[in-house]
Amino acid sequence: MKIFINFFWLILFFAGSTFQLHAQTIKEIQGVSITVSDMNKALNFYTEVLPFEKDTTFTLQGKSIQNLYNVQDTSLKVTVARLYIGEEHIELIEFHSENNVGREIPADSRSNDLWFQHIAIVVSDMQKAWQILEENDVTHVSTSPQTLPDYLPAAAGISAFYFRDPDGHNLELIHFPQGKGNPKWQNSGDKLFLGIDHTAIGIESTRTSLQFYQDVLGLNVAGESVNYGTEQEHLNQVFGARLKITGLTAANGIGLEFLDYIAPPGGRPYPADTKPNDLWYWHTTLKVKGINGLFQKLKEQGYSMLSENIVELGSSGLGGNFGFIARDTDGHALLFLE
Repeated sequence: MKIFINFFWLILFFAGSTFQLHAQTIKEIQGVSITVSDMNKALNFYTEVLPFEKDTTFTLQGKSIQNLYNVQDTSLKVTVARLYIGEEHIELIEFHSENNVGREIPADSRSNDLWFQHIAIVVSDMQKAWQILEENDVTHVSTSPQTLPDYLPAAAGISAFYFRDPDGHNLELIHFPQGKGNPKWQNSGDKLFLGIDHTAIGIESTRTSLQFYQDVLGLNVAGESVNYGTEQEHLNQVFGARLKITGLTAANGIGLEFLDYIAPPGGRPYPADTKPNDLWYWHTTLKVKGINGLFQKLKEQGYSMLSENIVELGSSGLGGNFGFIARDTDGHALLFLE
């Protein structure tokens, strides 16, 4: 199951794994940004139902921001709220535009659709955390928290629960028992919500995605697994699910996981006409060394670029002086910053 992959890596590396290490263009998988329809409503959910802490809120506007998102609308304003949970953070982004109206996430969206993305929030006690969600009537994806079985040895005893925020974005709670996961998740003290373990994305082909994330970007493969069974079905509500999971890492930051559904068929592609104000739009932020060379490489190799050029961001608050947004082979957006 995808939820254990980040720390299955540790087992593989220290057991003399044969996974190849690549020279990394990407220095950090910094976090994710999630498009929301109503910032106040989203903040209420993330800071009152969930215990994210608001760090800062700022507004982006002007030609550089229009170029970054490739939204040529002089009325464009983008409100960004940066929220921390433990040492990790996310950004909520709300687009204000007179000429462009974002679309909602399809009501029948499932975990094997290729626009799927989530973050996994680590908790020290699954039942206590789940009870908080129940008391606040969150929308379920999972029927209830699922504990992974013994026939998945690296994941046995790990529990997880999928749910949705008010806009329909998928989120996950995950609990690592003793002996599983990054040791930092075992040093929680009296905290219930600990931080973000990884973001996971739906993909069509592991081989094709690795050519991009490993061979081009230099992320390192750190673990692989095939998962299936009753618990998996009840976790993501995709019955008959059998999926290949691949975990990747940079030198710093959260993990990135591929979710490649072997079965069932029928997962829908990422919409080719996606705009940043569509509510299924996320971007994953990657810190880069050598942004000019990377931009040219992606263009020369025919990858889809949302930004037509590298954008000078200055003191925008995004965390880099220069940046651009590109898409991976399935359509997921990536913000590269230097």
